[in-house]
Amino acid sequence: MPAAQTPDASSAADALDAADTRVTREPGRRMRSHLLDIAVELFKTRGLGGVSVSQIAEAAGAFPSQVTYYFRTKEALFVEAACREILYTGRQAEEAAASAPTLALYTRALVESVVASPGLALFIEALALVRRRQDLAPLIERTFERLHAEGDRAYAQVRDAREWPHDDDPAMRARRFWALALGSVLRGAATGLSTQDCAGDMLELLRGEVAAQAAPPAGAITRLQAVG
Repeated sequence: MPAAQTPDASSAADALDAADTRVTREPGRRMRSHLLDIAVELFKTRGLGGVSVSQIAEAAGAFPSQVTYYFRTKEALFVEAACREILYTGRQAEEAAASAPTLALYTRALVESVVASPGLALFIEALALVRRRQDLAPLIERTFERLHAEGDRAYAQVRDAREWPHDDDPAMRARRFWALALGSVLRGAATGLSTQDCAGDMLELLRGEVAAQAAPPAGAITRLQAVG
């Protein structure tokens, strides 16, 4: 019978097993991430219909079986790529708007960054696809939740730092913003509007909201009139 392991020897063996598991998993994570990176760029330029699994594999220096192993289908890969890209789009917009001194300029920076991003168009195509593939809907739902939560957090931080009015609801603002962004770009794609026209359309829709938030509260106006 093999000699019983001491506690120290047993712990060392467990550590080696864990290390072996990490070594096995890490290449898989790297390959999956690499395939996703390659697929995003191909989907951005060609769309879902213009890219095949074999083309993704060839561009990534992999085998088609690896694509289906990690993502099952091209459609599942497309939706995951689009979801990741829209989250990047939101983060880039937050960074572009973070230094804006006024709410109007903050909103303009957000709108122009988001509308010009190819990630938004990719996400719109993914939404249309998920209408036919409801098995992929949970990923879309989680992406919206994260997109709204991160938008809420970013806006609240800038608002507090700039001491803008707190009468608005950050959660509703983020949801309204993304709903308008999706609608404006979808309309633009269907009617041939330019990126600038889509951004202008969205800014016009947000103009009343920005003006209302930038105005002093009604109570403050009454107090100022009384002092005057």
